[in-house]
Amino acid sequence: MMLRAPAFGEGQRIGLFGGSFNPAHYGHYMVALYALKRLELDWVWWLVSPQNPLKDPSETGEYAARLASTREVSKHPRFAVTDIEKQMGARTTAETLRGLKPLLGRAQFVWIMGADSFANLHHWHDWLEISETLPLAVLARPGFSLRALGGPAATRFAEAQIPTNLAPKLVTANPPAWCFIPMPLRPESSTAIRKRARVKAV
Repeated sequence: MMLRAPAFGEGQRIGLFGGSFNPAHYGHYMVALYALKRLELDWVWWLVSPQNPLKDPSETGEYAARLASTREVSKHPRFAVTDIEKQMGARTTAETLRGLKPLLGRAQFVWIMGADSFANLHHWHDWLEISETLPLAVLARPGFSLRALGGPAATRFAEAQIPTNLAPKLVTANPPAWCFIPMPLRPESSTAIRKRARVKAV
């Protein structure tokens, strides 16, 4: 199957930012922007997930609407929104990375995630495979930074942590490798946005 992926140059530095984005909001934008700058990336690809297996389908929302909201929020010359996970029928991050293998050798890829996701990474399907496939950039999230830094993934890969002041080196590091990146904490939450929308609809 030939995947329709965003255009990129050989050897470029690319961040993969996956999520349900239900809906995408400015907090997501700032995570992507901080990753772009702190990791000295050429691109950030926003991967809109068809269905998060750790969430009830009712929480994920209609795909076309999520894709549209992500495109609206992610307006930046170095951001690209892609439905590549839907194209390959991937339901988990590990499946996505397997499907991307033909591309992974052509550029320097890194996975971007919030501290909330890293704190719970051990619950993800094939989480060790994920950690051993790509370096992980962990961005601060309200209420989760300490949990992430003391969680199972951080403990398992303690020796693979790259200091924050050396964050750009993460992109070319051999996995497993991860780096915690502090950033101003944003109050936005997709869950809170959905709750407000439901209240207004009543």
